[in-house]
Amino acid sequence: MAKQYDFIAVGDIVTDAFIRLSVAEEHMNKHAPELCMPFATKIPYESVTEIVAVGNCANAAVAASRLGLSSALVSNQGDDEVGKRQREVLKQENVNDEFVLDHTGMKTNYHYVLWYKDERTILVKHEDYPYEMPGSHDGGPELEAKWLYLTSLSPKSAEFHDKIADYLDAHTDTKLSFQPGTFQIKLGKDRLERLYKRAEIFFCNIEEAQMILETKEEDPKKLMQMLHELGPKIICITDGPNGAFASDGKEAWSMPVYPDEKPPYDRTGAGDAFASTFTCALALGKSVPEVLTWAPINSMSVVQFVGAREGLLTREKLEEYLSSAPASYAPKKL
Repeated sequence: MAKQYDFIAVGDIVTDAFIRLSVAEEHMNKHAPELCMPFATKIPYESVTEIVAVGNCANAAVAASRLGLSSALVSNQGDDEVGKRQREVLKQENVNDEFVLDHTGMKTNYHYVLWYKDERTILVKHEDYPYEMPGSHDGGPELEAKWLYLTSLSPKSAEFHDKIADYLDAHTDTKLSFQPGTFQIKLGKDRLERLYKRAEIFFCNIEEAQMILETKEEDPKKLMQMLHELGPKIICITDGPNGAFASDGKEAWSMPVYPDEKPPYDRTGAGDAFASTFTCALALGKSVPEVLTWAPINSMSVVQFVGAREGLLTREKLEEYLSSAPASYAPKKL
């Protein structure tokens, strides 16, 4: 009989090389901030830090493991040295790698992160893996999960989402937590209708909600109401320094950020830490208002370190922060 995991994350695993820049400037154009550097010359950099086995799905799986859940990962990589190092990290973090597939002759996803001040610009390249849900049909182990956490996948994975929906149809007790990446948002709510309808929890930020719903609406409560109409039972919308908002379809709350111990060092992975911690707390039996007090703490911790993994907290450490939180750190009904 297959082992049932508390938490299985599905997405693309990657190794990030953080290139710390000093000779650069920030500029705002009409639509978004831009990172500007001298062109056609040599630019000095301060350092390069390689962070192995990250990406939204791996970050979530590690967060779940550190919070005490049995955790596994469904992902793809090459049969190269980078892939071998990723497996070593997953094992160190007690994340089961039996559903991570090595593809002969292919490379492991490797991204370059231009790190300037506390923000980053990521140069991404997704390898063209043949996406499949693991199972006995291909001679592999059966996938059994209490919670399936679906997050960022490559632009080549559109049909894979149908296979995930098929899996969920066949496993009605498995709950879906959906934190879409850029490509999944661009696929549109109609293309991923089955996943929206099946989601127990759905995560996005304000701008992403507007893109998904094709609206200019800015009120988080109204955006959550509109997202509920797509099917998810619980909606969580983040808004950077303004905190987060959540709704269970009956009540809605706002939640401030947890006070930073010091200014953020690197904001990579803050969203992953929030969404995965929110999901894990629900899996541990917490109510939505309680969950809202957990998630910002892990986000606060992650941004104090380089990369998305080092700052992820154990349950014991997270509860220490919670016990020392100021009185103002509490959800408020909207």
